[in-house]
Parts: sequence; C-alpha cells; structure tokens
Amino acid sequence: MSDLRRIRLNAVQTLVLGFACLIFLGGVLLSLPIASRDGQWLPFLDALFTAASASCVTGLVLYDTWTQFTLFGQAVILLLIQVGGLGFMTVSILFAFLMRRRIGLHQRAVLMDTVGALQVGGVVRLTRRALLVTAACEGVGALVLMAWFCPRYGLARGIWMGLFHAVSAFCNAGFDLLGTGSSLTSIAGAVVPNVVLMALIVCGGLGFLVWDDVLTKGLHPRRWRLHSKIVITATAVLLVGGTAAFYFLERDGAFAGVPEGQKVLMAAFQSVTPRTAGFNTVDLMALSESATLLTMILMFVGAGSGSTGGGIKVNTFAVLVLETLSQIRRKEDVNVFRRRLDEETIHRAHASVTMYAMACLVGCLVLCLQGIALEDALYEAISAIGTVGLTRGVTPVLPELSKAVILLLMFAGRVGSMSVAMAVTRDHPAPRVRNVPEKILIG
Repeated sequence: MSDLRRIRLNAVQTLVLGFACLIFLGGVLLSLPIASRDGQWLPFLDALFTAASASCVTGLVLYDTWTQFTLFGQAVILLLIQVGGLGFMTVSILFAFLMRRRIGLHQRAVLMDTVGALQVGGVVRLTRRALLVTAACEGVGALVLMAWFCPRYGLARGIWMGLFHAVSAFCNAGFDLLGTGSSLTSIAGAVVPNVVLMALIVCGGLGFLVWDDVLTKGLHPRRWRLHSKIVITATAVLLVGGTAAFYFLERDGAFAGVPEGQKVLMAAFQSVTPRTAGFNTVDLMALSESATLLTMILMFVGAGSGSTGGGIKVNTFAVLVLETLSQIRRKEDVNVFRRRLDEETIHRAHASVTMYAMACLVGCLVLCLQGIALEDALYEAISAIGTVGLTRGVTPVLPELSKAVILLLMFAGRVGSMSVAMAVTRDHPAPRVRNVPEKILIG
C-alpha cells in the first residue's frame, strides 16, 4: 500500500490513463442490453471499439448508430463524444467550477495538454473560455439544425438529431443519426445542414487557443499569438485549395449529374470533413484515385493543436513547410509573420510527425496482413490515427485483430502518439556532459 501511495502520475500519464478509463467505461455501458435495440449484449470488443471511436472523436463505426443503438446507447455515445472532444480533464474542471473548488497545480498541468495551452499561467481562464465557446457554438448550431430536422423527422426526433449532430460536428466526431448507413449522402444537396455542419467542424478544429485570441483581442490579427496566425492562415489555404481541387477533380466524376451549386457545396464539404470530422456527402468509393489521395493528405494534416480534431495538426504541417523552405533558401532561421520559430518547436514537429507516420504505417501493415487491400488499409489507418472517421467500407468487416489495431490507432491519434510514447517511458535527467557532435549526410 505504501508503494502505491508513492506512485505519482505526471500530466501526460494522467491524460493517457484518463482517456483509457473513459473508453473502458463507455465500452461497458454500450455492451449492456439496454444500449442495443435488439436487447442483446453487444460483443465487448465491438462496444469498446465504438466507445473508443466516440471518445477519440473519430467516427469509425461497426454498426449504424441509429439502427443499432437505443436512446440510452445514443446518449452514451453523445456523452463520450462531448467528453472526448473537450478532454476529460476539461469536463472535470467544469464540475470544479460549479462546486467552486480550487484547481490544483497538477490539474492545471493536465489542462495544458488538454486545451493546448502554452503555459500554466492562465490555463484555467482559457478552459473557462473553451467551455463558453463550446456551449455557444453547439447551442446555436443545434437550434438551426433542429429547425431543419423537426419538419422532416418530427419534433422529438428532430430536436434530438439537431443536438446530436451539432455536438458531433463541433467535436469533429462524424457520428450521425440519419439511419442510412452512408453518413450524410442523403442530404448532400441540403444547403442549411451542410453549411451549419461545415461551420461547426471548422470552429471546433481551430483550437481553443485561437478562440481565446479572437475573444480577447478581437478581429485584429496583428495582436494575435503567432500560433493563431499560423493556424487560421493554413486552415484557410487548405479549405479554399481543397475545395477547388475536389471540384475540378470530381465535377465530371463523383459530382456528375447534380446542379453546379451542389457540386461546389459537395466539394467544400469534402474539403472540410477530412480535417477531421468524418462525415461525407459523397460515396467515397466513387471518388477518383486523385481525390482519394487528396482526402488522405487532408486526413493526415488534420486540424489545429488544442482543438477537437486530430491529424498531425495543421500548425505542425505549416512548421514543416516553413522549415523546408528555409532550408531550400539556405537560411538558418525559420521566420514567419516577423517572428522566428525556436528550435524546440521545430524538433517537436519533426518528432511528432515521425511517430505519427510510423504508427500509421505499422497499423497499415497489420491490416494488409489481415487480407485488406493496401489502398483501403492505408486509408483506414490514416483515418483512425487522424481521428477522422472516413472509411471505404472496411470498418464493418474488420477482423478481430484489425479492430484492436484501429482502436489503438484512434487512441494514439486523440491523445497524441508522442504523449502515448512519453507516458510509457521513464524521464531521463539531462546529461552533465554532452557528446562531441559529428555531421552525417542527409538527403
């Protein structure tokens, strides 16, 4: 007992363990007969997979959410999405606010990783603003969606669908209740839900640090943090560029046969959703190989750090691009918006992407060994670790080992592959004597 008392988890270990416990609890609840419409026990691995997909705001599903789960099961999934999107620590701080309890230093350290804060100071204030932004975005989005769903699905179901899809979109989860088994393809031409869902996805994917700048410093980019400038600029470039690319690649392909305005809407939605929402309004199997590759690239990049989305993060991608351009121009420093990026940031970006890519490739290899085609396996692995939720029809037919692999990839993608690795390795003190440096050939 005395040894157990001496065990003290650091912030990263607390974060990893907290998400693991959340997934396990969700798996237990979803496996109960009350959670399924047929009144039968759901296989625990399938329930755990669904709980992981919801908690890690991914959206890969083995069963259609509406047809498989009861209102209780759907409510569990919605709660997992909300807690997973905000981070379990953020939700626990909410209760601390309500109970007027003091926030300890260890809790503040965990919050830094949860909401993407740059320093401990002000992290509680940032968390409070994150909760307010979440409530405002989800509330407004839910009301608009309710107004659209209620006339089509009835009052009770319309209200529930509006709330569920608003939370699912803002948290970049990708779960839907349309009951078609094909995501949002049945409402591809509906302007209101498409625009609202895209807006919620983008708002959730920017990150709470960006929203903190917008709320405290207004629409004055010069006063924003460098992080916010990079995230918003890169996000805008990817959204506009992605929309144009999808439109020209698929206007005579997967988007053929629909009005011109709907083609633009579908192209915009397909540009938004891989980063990293998981909804789709077009049959993914109908996309050309070029558009499929573009989707995988966008899934790989993902949303902003400290957001509800996944991927390597758009700001990490921007750092790598900027560092590459500096190397090409033979410049020692990486400069952007009249600021110089420090070397630690660049090193972390490289390490993060390396861990991410290695985990993705290992997962893809296991799926291929299980008999899944390379293109589908790579697509599924990127979607899982990017917490996206898009699939080429592979998820419902995954073998047991592949389910476990995808589950682990979703977990690593939400918590962070670097965080998982750091949680299971020991801290090593800095050496007093540094080794003699020596150069090697690169490239």
